[in-house]
Amino acid sequence: MSTPLNRRDILKNTTLAGAGFFLAGNLRSRAEENKSASPSEKLNVALVGCGGRAEGNLAGVAGENIVALCDVDAARAAGAFKQYPNAKKFRDYRNMLDAMHKEIDAVVVSTPDHTHAVAALAAMNLGKHCYCEKPLAHSVHQARRMAEVAKEKKLATQMGTQIHEGDNYRRVVELVQGGAIGPVGEVHVWSAAKYHGGELPKEYPPTPEGLDWDRWLGPAPYHPYSLKFAPFWWRNWWDFGTGTLGDFGCHYGDLAFWALGLRHPTTVEAEGPPVDPASTPEWLIVRYTYPARGDMPPASLTWYDSGKKPPFLAEKKIPEWDSGVLFIGAKGMLLADYGRRMLLPEPQYTDFKAPEPTIPASIGHHKEWIVACKTGSPTTCNFDYSGALTEAVLLGAVAYKLGKKLDWDGAALKATNCPEADALVHGTYREGWSL
Repeated sequence: MSTPLNRRDILKNTTLAGAGFFLAGNLRSRAEENKSASPSEKLNVALVGCGGRAEGNLAGVAGENIVALCDVDAARAAGAFKQYPNAKKFRDYRNMLDAMHKEIDAVVVSTPDHTHAVAALAAMNLGKHCYCEKPLAHSVHQARRMAEVAKEKKLATQMGTQIHEGDNYRRVVELVQGGAIGPVGEVHVWSAAKYHGGELPKEYPPTPEGLDWDRWLGPAPYHPYSLKFAPFWWRNWWDFGTGTLGDFGCHYGDLAFWALGLRHPTTVEAEGPPVDPASTPEWLIVRYTYPARGDMPPASLTWYDSGKKPPFLAEKKIPEWDSGVLFIGAKGMLLADYGRRMLLPEPQYTDFKAPEPTIPASIGHHKEWIVACKTGSPTTCNFDYSGALTEAVLLGAVAYKLGKKLDWDGAALKATNCPEADALVHGTYREGWSL
């Protein structure tokens, strides 16, 4: 059984979670465009980002042909470069795709948030299947565009939210959708993780040898190199990351999205400390409302991070887990995290018998994507599903920065009551960079 991530886990930059459903098709980017590849045939895989979290992704696809490795930091990539001496090495994913687009079948993107979309879309526009770390993008528009291109090109895609392969999330979804707690109109999601940069650096050391800082910045506004930005603490800064909400909102929020069939919210509002234009906040609470979905009633979802929790946990004597998801139904409640679940109030469910499992066990998060690339089988965290999840997560940041409740038109990708939201929804790009 897994447990919630603690501060040590964050420092190690491990990552978990996700969900969804999508059928990919037309599976190879090389000559056999009209024929499905054999499941036993190996893909030619390229990686954009080779150190840190990318090491886990590299291990996940290690059974395929690793033909190209790209990283702006030679020191961080050294282990991967040594492990795959025959793979061609690059510093710029654009050069890699230009040189090897005929050889590459699929691309794994494991860069900081601000370069997810530009790298992934460059590959996808060439017809390459794509696995991308979470959150899928750095702006709402980027996430939407990634989902659109995946659909247009009929690509196999997967967002790197690996906890979705675990049995616990599957059992929670079955309980909720099977009516164990009745119709659910309210869900609360919280994470103990905290990302906050504070003041911008006042001193800037020389850029380490082997790090191409300009390429690391990519589409982001220029900043001199600082250890407060790279290699890990970029999550603390809006120009590079999306704070606790962007990271763990995709982890824990995924369970609510999957179980309740959520997609585009109708309203989004947020509260937190005074907005810092550079640093992500010390804490955040975001409130979403969702319309009815099929026979499911309208629902509210409230997000809390950095130690904030639903106040009624203590009032109702509900276990105060550091991180969790609480579904509130008409007949009871269900509390869950990565590896635990419990029906509440406990006396009411003493004799409850859980339904027989209906969601099959995962073959593995990376393997699921690899098989989809070869055969067109579904993936559970495809860009259609995970794009909508990422959009909702990032809309919380937009609402917080503007200090307004947004009336959201998901189809139009627009806050109908707040035209000033457009700039944040679409984001900006440094000169020479674009989607």
